Amino acid sequence: MARIEAVKKDDVVKDLDIAAVFADRLSAVAHETEALLDRLLAPVPVDDERARPARLLEAMRYTGLGGGKRLRPFLVVESAALFAVSRQNALMAGAALECVHCYSLAHDDLPAMDNDDLRRGRPTTHKAFDEATAVLAGDGLLTFAFDILSRPETHADAEVRLKLVSALARAAGLGGMVGGQMLDLAAEGRFEASPGKLGEADVKTLQAMKTGALLRFGCLAGAILGKATASQWTALDRYGSALGEAFQIADDLLDLEGDPATVGKATGKDAAAHKATLVGVLGPAAAHLRLESLVAEAQAALDAFGGDADVLKAAARFVATRSA
Repeated sequence: MARIEAVKKDDVVKDLDIAAVFADRLSAVAHETEALLDRLLAPVPVDDERARPARLLEAMRYTGLGGGKRLRPFLVVESAALFAVSRQNALMAGAALECVHCYSLAHDDLPAMDNDDLRRGRPTTHKAFDEATAVLAGDGLLTFAFDILSRPETHADAEVRLKLVSALARAAGLGGMVGGQMLDLAAEGRFEASPGKLGEADVKTLQAMKTGALLRFGCLAGAILGKATASQWTALDRYGSALGEAFQIADDLLDLEGDPATVGKATGKDAAAHKATLVGVLGPAAAHLRLESLVAEAQAALDAFGGDADVLKAAARFVATRSA
């Protein structure tokens, strides 16, 4: 019995150690991503650019810099590290992904979309500037993402850069995030007075597109950069898909149960807007159970990588237990 208790204690200590390593690495990637985006979004035009309009650049920097956990770039860096990819290559791909994510937030917050005044505890882009500038800032960040991916600084192999461009375009576009946003608006009743109620499978598809696609890309970008084998690709695909679903459920639970001061934006808006969520379909208690199951699924997917994937496993736990 004493030996069993000792083993359990060792496991707890190991979990705490890995959680601390995860927190340190997440913070490091956040700082490095911030510095990289600060450099990339400098005032001086690059080749084939005539000028960088000051107000647009200011709004793009406001939207893309100065906040956020940078989880998506972290996923790129950590998944790429499994293949000993250059950190600079991974950070470039992560910065491109973060540009797409930040553009989506600026557009999501617009009055025509979710109509939010706060993001990350400060005024949303259209509140800090104006609606037209927020639209253009988002457009600028979206296109800038593919500028970043196309640069040799991201990877010396043009085929790898092409695969990254294609994968991010599909994750962000018609069959990914933007398509998911349209399904989300339709479920709210934007286009029909009485839209049909979505079932669990429909909501999972919507959320896998709207939220999960970019998180999944963050994991697969590492596989692309590292020229992964088919089995390694499948493992990271499974991990990214489970992580994406877990992230959205946790986000929906935060909207229901979270403190606006901690979350950094208004809460309780999903129910008011009649959004289709798994929390709404399953109920909070079952959603919490589903979240735990997804964490286990994500972590098991990485078993083939051994201890090298422990920090990515900790990321799945972080996603499920975050408070903001």
